[in-house]
Amino acid sequence: MRYTNPVITGFYPDPSVCQAEGKYYLVSSSFQYFPGVPLFESADLVNWKQIGHVLTRPSQVELAHVPSSGGVFAPAIRYYRGRFYMVTTNATTQRNFYVWTDDIRSPWSEPVTVEQGGIDPSLLFDGDRVYFISNGEDDQGRSGITQCEIDIATGRKLTPSRRIWQGTGGRYLEAPHMYRIGEWYYLLAAEGGTEYGHMVVCARSRDPWGPFESCPHNPILTNRNKAPGVIQGIGHGDLVQGPDGGWHILTLGFRQIGLWEPYHTLGREVFLTPVRFGEDGWPYCGNDGTTEEAYEMAGDFAQERKRVYTFENTDAALDWCFLRRPDMENYDFFPGGLALRGSAVPLDEAGSPTFAALRQKGFDFVLSVDVDAEGGEAGVTAYMCENEHYDLALRQRPDGWEAALKLNIGGVRHTQAALPLPAGRARLIIRADSMTYKFYVNQDGTERPLGVGRAKYLSSEVAGGFTGVMLGLYAVGEDRAVFRDLRIEYFS
Repeated sequence: MRYTNPVITGFYPDPSVCQAEGKYYLVSSSFQYFPGVPLFESADLVNWKQIGHVLTRPSQVELAHVPSSGGVFAPAIRYYRGRFYMVTTNATTQRNFYVWTDDIRSPWSEPVTVEQGGIDPSLLFDGDRVYFISNGEDDQGRSGITQCEIDIATGRKLTPSRRIWQGTGGRYLEAPHMYRIGEWYYLLAAEGGTEYGHMVVCARSRDPWGPFESCPHNPILTNRNKAPGVIQGIGHGDLVQGPDGGWHILTLGFRQIGLWEPYHTLGREVFLTPVRFGEDGWPYCGNDGTTEEAYEMAGDFAQERKRVYTFENTDAALDWCFLRRPDMENYDFFPGGLALRGSAVPLDEAGSPTFAALRQKGFDFVLSVDVDAEGGEAGVTAYMCENEHYDLALRQRPDGWEAALKLNIGGVRHTQAALPLPAGRARLIIRADSMTYKFYVNQDGTERPLGVGRAKYLSSEVAGGFTGVMLGLYAVGEDRAVFRDLRIEYFS
């Protein structure tokens, strides 16, 4: 069968994968969003279904007041002797920890801290030994890929932390994963920054402590010079064997909004690239060391794409996410709708506003929803972070109601247009393509445009950070707002 990339669309960066009990399980970063660390299941590495989150309790992760793109970085998932482990970094608290579960669909444990610094931690289970690997400084203050052996029951270090590799010289060495394949220990890492220079590099050794020899054809995977093409930023990879026994690498990557427009708004998505091991024992990725839009893959199955999202076909516990430490008493998902109780926290602050969102999954879409607000302000938002978002709102004024388009770019807040309304009820609409978001309000069957926002101002290149655009419903103030008949339809 032929599949197309990305295999998971929207903001799901830093993918990590393991195989267990005949299925594949994948996790990704979640940063300031809660619940933390989305969890997916697949039978074929192409079709992924979200089955939960790993960090579902505030006691597992501290997110209150973390800045955008702070919080949970680069998780890794591994399976060992009937137990799943997820290890990650809270970049804001600078703490590496792991949680575990014996049932992938049950709640995960409370965190177990490991006293090794750095970011992007990973685990290697090798017989009865467990190695903890991260990027940072070792116990002698030397920077690079750092490793110690731990007691997996307690997280206690059994050896000093020791630098085992310094990479190939590219900037921002990160994302280490180690594998034992045959007689070799293979060490994968990323360099170049999670931007247009991103790349996957590899080294190997006969011993997990090294010395490690760099692959002679590093980087083994990168799209940094691939043209023409909108797929860029390929890196942060994790190796896995497919159902057919062949090897594959799952990486993050992003799609530019256009061939000559070096901006990306959807965040870093999940890409799948075939891998073969040559006669020299080194991995070779894709057809030429790059990730392409489509590949052939053994197997009798079809790739599925969900095109329409509604209240009825989404799950509040799986698909929807919230900012930092939400007060869940402000949210009431009911059949066919969502009622929000507003708070005093606006979208412009790094707090926990009343905000429920779905990830934007493609460039071309139409979003529409009926909003009935009792007071204050309520509406829809294309949200990148507190400093970059476009809001289409119903808001109460002393003399009545209005529909307003608010553009927040770089913290500069501007009301683009305001339309008087007789009541706080209307259908709000966003029509988007790769270049623009266009905003409309429909009341009593009459649709009126309120304005346009350029997509590039919601991009990572402008806003900074590591997330992607979220399509959110929000409320500000102490009043209630009810949202019904949500429909988000993607056309590409």
